[in-house]
Amino acid sequence: MRHAAVAVLATGTLLLTAGCSSGDGSGSAAGVGHLPSPSRPSPAASGPSASPSASVALPPAKGSVEVVSTLAEGLESPWGLAELPGGDLLVSSRDKGTITRIDGKSGRKTLLGAVPGVSPGGEGGLLGIAVSPTYGSDHLVYAYFTTESDNRIARMQYDENGTTPGRLLGAPDTILRGIPKGSVHNGGRIAFGPDHMLYAGTGETGDAGLAQDKKSLAGKILRMTPDGQPLHGNPEADSVVYSYGHRNVQGLAWDGQKQLWASEFGQDTRDELNRIEPGGNYGWPEVEGKAGKPGFIDPVAQWKTSEASPSGIAFAKGSIWMAGLQGERLWRIPLSGKESLAAPQSFLKGKYGRLRTVLAAGGNKLWLVTSNTDTRGTPKPGDDRILVLKVR
Repeated sequence: MRHAAVAVLATGTLLLTAGCSSGDGSGSAAGVGHLPSPSRPSPAASGPSASPSASVALPPAKGSVEVVSTLAEGLESPWGLAELPGGDLLVSSRDKGTITRIDGKSGRKTLLGAVPGVSPGGEGGLLGIAVSPTYGSDHLVYAYFTTESDNRIARMQYDENGTTPGRLLGAPDTILRGIPKGSVHNGGRIAFGPDHMLYAGTGETGDAGLAQDKKSLAGKILRMTPDGQPLHGNPEADSVVYSYGHRNVQGLAWDGQKQLWASEFGQDTRDELNRIEPGGNYGWPEVEGKAGKPGFIDPVAQWKTSEASPSGIAFAKGSIWMAGLQGERLWRIPLSGKESLAAPQSFLKGKYGRLRTVLAAGGNKLWLVTSNTDTRGTPKPGDDRILVLKVR
């Protein structure tokens, strides 16, 4: 798989098609297939531009979290979460390979269907999902998933007018393939940025050397068009690689100044929250956590692995909010420009078990997804669930 990925990046052809938590998908090999291409503005040369302003109000050093309600429960191995226009949610099941719609008010669940080609195992399966930024016109849902041979990203049309639950997703159109897979460290988070481009966090599959290999898609943050094509403004010409030296990227979010942040699993010493710079080398496996070593970018915040094992992140009320798996808590990191304003603050420690995904719900609200049915947690009645939080 490593050699396949190298070949794909070297040629720059249309064959670019497709924490620790661990069938060949159908669709066009070229990655453009029969689905409509989302209309979009011209991408910026090096990704979303940050425009810090002295007038930006800083968050308080100390925040607060209130659990408002449980929106849904009884979910099996939930992993990715995405919001539809209107406030309903889509949630992916890592092990079942399905996507379910959650009514944003009642919590009623509707099965959209299974994603063909998903091969669950270890930390792999159906992972991150994202909704097209032009969903109103194209109805496209994107998914990052593990197959028998690789990790890949595909898009599917969601037939909202369909009448047969479980059969509401069109055939997957693979836009990026050849991301190396492993029993661990498959990455999996995908998100559209402020530039309407698609970003993906990958893992190094347990083969640490891949993180420093710019020709491999493993251990990277990737940036691509909605069709899966590299942007010529990326750090390397004809490459989707945006940053490298990552062990296992699990969370992606942009702050109010359009700066990209990413959470990442460490090994034995430090988990990380990084501010991502185009072309930046984040050190793995040469360094872990803050090292001050020339040539590598240090994390903005770090934790003992027992306190975090970070997964999804979201930005709300001036802070990054980070879900913790092994740490079983929600972390708040208040920001001041490119740095943290104060020491990270934790909430909900041990109350809901492992926490997988957090998503901004507008204003001072967050959605938070638990992860106790992923074979590594201890499920309680009602697990897994989506919680509604009020934060500041």
